[in-house]
Amino acid sequence: MTTPLSFFATTAKGMEALLASELLEFGASDIAPTRAGVAFKGDIKIAYRACLWSRVANRVLLPLKTFPAPTPEKLYGGAKSIRWSDHLSPKETFAVEFSSTDSAITHTHFGALKVKDALVDQLRSVQGSRPDVDSINPQIRVNVYLYQDVATVSLDLSGESLHRRGYREQGTAAPLKENLAAAILALANWKEAAKTGGAFMDPMCGSGTLPIEAAMIAARRAPGLMRETYGFTHWLGHEPKIWEELLEEARDLEIKDKKLLPTIVGYDEDFKAVRVALANVERAGFHGRVHIEKRALAECEPIAEKGVIVLNPPYGERLGELEALKPLYESIGETFKKKFSGWSGFVFTGSRELSHEIGLRPKRRHVLYNGAMECRLLQYELYKGSKEQPPKEPAPT
Repeated sequence: MTTPLSFFATTAKGMEALLASELLEFGASDIAPTRAGVAFKGDIKIAYRACLWSRVANRVLLPLKTFPAPTPEKLYGGAKSIRWSDHLSPKETFAVEFSSTDSAITHTHFGALKVKDALVDQLRSVQGSRPDVDSINPQIRVNVYLYQDVATVSLDLSGESLHRRGYREQGTAAPLKENLAAAILALANWKEAAKTGGAFMDPMCGSGTLPIEAAMIAARRAPGLMRETYGFTHWLGHEPKIWEELLEEARDLEIKDKKLLPTIVGYDEDFKAVRVALANVERAGFHGRVHIEKRALAECEPIAEKGVIVLNPPYGERLGELEALKPLYESIGETFKKKFSGWSGFVFTGSRELSHEIGLRPKRRHVLYNGAMECRLLQYELYKGSKEQPPKEPAPT
C-alpha cells in the first residue's frame, strides 16, 4: 500500500467547511480545515478529483518541503535543497507565487526571486540548463507561503485558480466569482431542491454566474470539465491515464437531457448584463436549459410552486449609495412576501444596514467573503398560509 500524499486546498474565508465536505466525498483522509483552506491526504487521484470536481476551491497544492526561513539565505538554501528535477525539466516555463505573514521577509517580489534563483541554480547544476520564467502563463506554478519565518514550498496542481471554469469571458461591473456562487448555492441547499423538482430563480443575475452554476450542479457537470489546462499537465509526476479516466467518468455522469433538469431562470433589468449572461450561458453549453431575460424585479413571478430564489443586489459601497438603494431592498422583502410563498429565499449582501430594509427576519445567516469584503447570505423561509412568522431569533451559523 502506497503512503498517502499530503495536500492543501485553498478557498475563500467562510467556505472552509464546504470544501472539507467536498474532500470527504472525494475520498480524502485526515481532513483538517484551517483559515482559508483545508489540509488533506490521499493519492494523486484524489487530488486530481479535487481539481476537476471541487466547486468551492481556489487551488490544490502539493507541499514539497517545509523549512525555517528567517533570512534570505535560509530561504534560498531550503528551496535549493528540493529536487526540482523530479518535478520539471529545463523545457518547462515556471513562475513563483510568494506570500508572507508575520515573517522577517515581507517583500513578496524579493522572496519569489530568491526561490526562483534557487530553483534555477539547482536545475542548472543537475541538468546543465535552466527553465525560463513566464509570469503570465507558466506551465509550472510554484507556491511559497512564509508564515512566522517558516516556509512551505508547494507545487500548484491547479494552474489558474479553479474558480475559472472556462465559460465566462466577460463579466458585469461586479461579478460573483464562480466558486463563491457555488458556495451560496450549496448553503441554499440547491442540490437537494433540484432533485425534488424545485426551480431556481435569480432576479438580478448580472453576468449569469448563479444560474449557470445552478445548472452545473443540477446537471452533475464537473466544474473543471471545460478547462483546457491544469497545473499538473506539465508536471513530471503527472499520471495522464488516471486523469483521462476521471475525465471520462465526469462526461458519463453529466445529465445532458434538458427534460431531466429543473427550470432555471435568470433576470436582470440591465440589457447589457443580459447580453453578457446569454453569451456566458452559450459558452457553458446550457443554451435551452438556462433561460435569461430582461426583466425588472417588480415583474418577476414564480415559475413553479416551490424552488430557490437567490438575489445578489448592490451593496452600496460608494458614498451616498445606501440611501438610494433602500427602496430596492424594501422591494426584495415585498416581492418575497407577496409572490414567493412556498419558496426558499436568499439574499447575499455586504451591507448590514441595507439588509434591515428587507423587512423580514432571516431564519439563518451565513458569513462569506466576496474578496476582502465580509458579506452575509440571509436565508428566509417564505411560508404559505398561517405559518408566516419565522423564529424570533436566527439560528446559529
